[in-house]
Amino acid sequence: MKKLITCCVFISANASAATWSQTQLHFNQGDFLNPLTNEKSSTQVATLQHSSSYQLGDNFFFVDFIKDNHTDGYQDNEYYGEFYSSISFSKATSKHISFGALKDVGAVIGVNAAGDANVVKYLPGIKLYWDVPGFAFFNTLITGYLDDNGGLISGGAPAESDSWMIDTAWGLPFNIGNQRFNFTGHIEYIDGRQNELGKEVNSWVLAQPILQWDLGHALEFEENTLLLGVKWQVWHNKLGTDNNESAPQLHVAWTF
Repeated sequence: MKKLITCCVFISANASAATWSQTQLHFNQGDFLNPLTNEKSSTQVATLQHSSSYQLGDNFFFVDFIKDNHTDGYQDNEYYGEFYSSISFSKATSKHISFGALKDVGAVIGVNAAGDANVVKYLPGIKLYWDVPGFAFFNTLITGYLDDNGGLISGGAPAESDSWMIDTAWGLPFNIGNQRFNFTGHIEYIDGRQNELGKEVNSWVLAQPILQWDLGHALEFEENTLLLGVKWQVWHNKLGTDNNESAPQLHVAWTF
């Protein structure tokens, strides 16, 4: 957790020179799979999410606070966070770097951290910014997935060998009549690795699309402030196991 806090301090420093920023509180409710027991539990996830740009690039982080209705040592009262900071090559060099649909390239460093599992991963790599008509953003991360876990000796999950990740995130605003919607989310692939017990950790694919309705606009309040919708978590080989998940969730987001 200290490493995640350090990253948040760094993002706060960058945000002081932000050209734009958005902070949201999300609430999701659904039935999630425990991949270790193959049992489902009703689960609530409260998420603090922030994104911003600054003079040389952009930042993004979220922290999930997770609680389910089974006391089984899995997501009983858990937190999980991710942080990414990117530097745009175009902004850093004052030269427009683009090719076809690719409108910019950046260097990125990321940190993933989970509490009870005592897991920390570092994700250095590149960020590709795509120019896709109609989309507010369409980006791809290609990074390492470098393990810094305490391992079993620390009381957490087994330490793992290093791997790599590719992740694409998007945001597509659209209207139906006078109602406003947003289709956002991401899909990631993390390659397989081996843990300290010599067991294979499977490659996984995780998709988390979200369809949001701008309820604030519909009620004639400030637009893009109160969003209601559905988030769908589809996870092939969840957490590197042989178990798959398809979990629709009630989704509420508040921008403040």
